[in-house]
Amino acid sequence: MKANSDVIIIGAGIGGLSLALSLYQAGISCQVFEAVPELRPLGVGINLMPHASKELGELGLFPELNAVAVQTSESVFFTHHGQQIYKEPAGAALGYPWPQYSIHRGDLQTILLDAVRSRLGKDSVRCGYRCVGFTQDDDTATVSFVDADGNPLPAVKGRIAVGCDGIHSVFRKQLYPDEGPPRYSGVNMWRGTTVWNPILGGKSMIRAGWLSVGKMVVYPIRNDVTPDGKQLINWVAELEAPRSAERDWGRPGQLADFLPAFENWNFDWLDVPALIQSSESILEYPMCDHDPLPTWTQGRATLLGDAAHPMVPRGSNGAGQAIIDARVLAGELKRSGLTPEALQAYDAVRVEATTRVVLTNRVNPPDAILREVFERSKGRRFEHIEDVIALSELQAIAENYRKIAGFDAPSLLNRNRYV
Repeated sequence: MKANSDVIIIGAGIGGLSLALSLYQAGISCQVFEAVPELRPLGVGINLMPHASKELGELGLFPELNAVAVQTSESVFFTHHGQQIYKEPAGAALGYPWPQYSIHRGDLQTILLDAVRSRLGKDSVRCGYRCVGFTQDDDTATVSFVDADGNPLPAVKGRIAVGCDGIHSVFRKQLYPDEGPPRYSGVNMWRGTTVWNPILGGKSMIRAGWLSVGKMVVYPIRNDVTPDGKQLINWVAELEAPRSAERDWGRPGQLADFLPAFENWNFDWLDVPALIQSSESILEYPMCDHDPLPTWTQGRATLLGDAAHPMVPRGSNGAGQAIIDARVLAGELKRSGLTPEALQAYDAVRVEATTRVVLTNRVNPPDAILREVFERSKGRRFEHIEDVIALSELQAIAENYRKIAGFDAPSLLNRNRYV
């Protein structure tokens, strides 16, 4: 039977939509299938580091991103006493030709979705198609679907099928039916957004504290949300916890479970308890990942994004790696054709790269700076940070993560286009 489309994409998240745009750019037809009946702008904030924004720029999306996102200009680290540890420029301020964007996940998904429908056609994304599995032969992959009530929908054939179906991936489960449960890190996370006056310069990504006493990540994701110039601020509270919450991005969180750890965090640069308590809603999520897989690919089917490499959300890198997956995959399919060999080439590049990120996020992401200072100072105040740790060591921690994650300046400047 003739294929319905060259590539069948399962999931209309950031990875799936980035793949659709990249395939269109490569001249390859595709269609996206999404389980939910209607795509709505959900979630909270994410950061797009220069390696991801470079790829989105090559897709022609800078005007849309510049209209809604905040261009982050610095990364700042504080102790849980509010003392500054380290500060460095970020994105364009660090010398990259590409910005670092802080953006609401829903805004990014909307930008990608609008671009897909504009370029590929309004029917290029089909909602209400829940994937239940796939089969394949030498020439095609066939994906099976049901509707919201569990009724079978017509199967769809393609030359290639890509599971971009997130942390609860049906594709991954079919490829690895005996894979164990997620690996819980021992840390729970609570997230929210608050309308607030600009913090520091209004373009800062702030990390403070440490996991044993409470850690915060704070950054703006929309400018001028009120007439007097307030921003929409994304905040993340992290705390060691023996109990793992349900792994559901939409799970409601409770103030009583974490606010006491931050009740004295009233600093001259931010009243943290007030920021948290001013949020309209709070989400709870356990810091989980999975051990890296040896391969994502079987014949004409492969994985991408969180379905391929769910990682602990540290280092602001999950969405970025999904975008790069999409660009590499589209490039390999353009060069080698719609073949299993092209998927294997993609697999060889991206499994190794993302494995390094997954394992580094467990032990030495950028916020390892906070861990080193907390442990060496024994959580006490200091007179001068140089009495605790050398500036060169702080710089090395930050630069090492950039290299592992693939957004150190030399690597990006010297890298050819994927598509």
